[in-house]
Amino acid sequence: MTIRVLLADDQALLRSAFRILVDSEPGMEVVGEAADGADAVRLAAEQRADVVLMDIRMPGTDGLAATRTIGADPALAGVRVLILTTFEVDTYVVEALRAGASGFLGKGAEPDELLAAIRTVASGESLLSPVATTGLISAFLAQSPAPADDGPAGAGVPGAGRLDALTGREREVLAQVAAGLSNDEIGERLTVSPLTVKTHVNRAMAKLGARDRAQLVVIAYESGLVRPRVE
Repeated sequence: MTIRVLLADDQALLRSAFRILVDSEPGMEVVGEAADGADAVRLAAEQRADVVLMDIRMPGTDGLAATRTIGADPALAGVRVLILTTFEVDTYVVEALRAGASGFLGKGAEPDELLAAIRTVASGESLLSPVATTGLISAFLAQSPAPADDGPAGAGVPGAGRLDALTGREREVLAQVAAGLSNDEIGERLTVSPLTVKTHVNRAMAKLGARDRAQLVVIAYESGLVRPRVE
């Protein structure tokens, strides 16, 4: 199955470079180019894109607004957004993850990293580097006041109640996902099969209304289930 990729960046030179790279890879093809977020949303629907490589800073409708629109449209539920950024820690990237993006990648990444990221996102996974994304969210949330340490993780934290629908095991798995662990690694820690872990992850996503693992990571931090480490 060919992965259909949409390029959204206001720099024509970068789009050309990405097109050459993606089109040269077996099993991938560029189905469109957009210079702003509005075109990215339109083309994502028209061209039935699987993955959108989305720059955040674009004139007019920016990548954040476009990601939010895609994430909120049930008709575009199968479209995955991979954020491209020049900054490793960027509050806009966190907002994009909240809006439904499936992960992020620095523009300075090696070609093989970009292609691997596209495949990862297209396959239904959310992050090229779960640990890196966890660090990004930690750095951002660490700027906010830490929750009061007066009870179980998440007690008294706005949004903590949204975890009430989860079972104890699902919460445990969610915490491991937020730590950046893969299904295999979580399975080893909890002494269960990776398939069982995947089932718990899928159930947690369904109960919390999360599109993918990236949003689960955000929810885990925002609810207080996991707290950022401040060095």
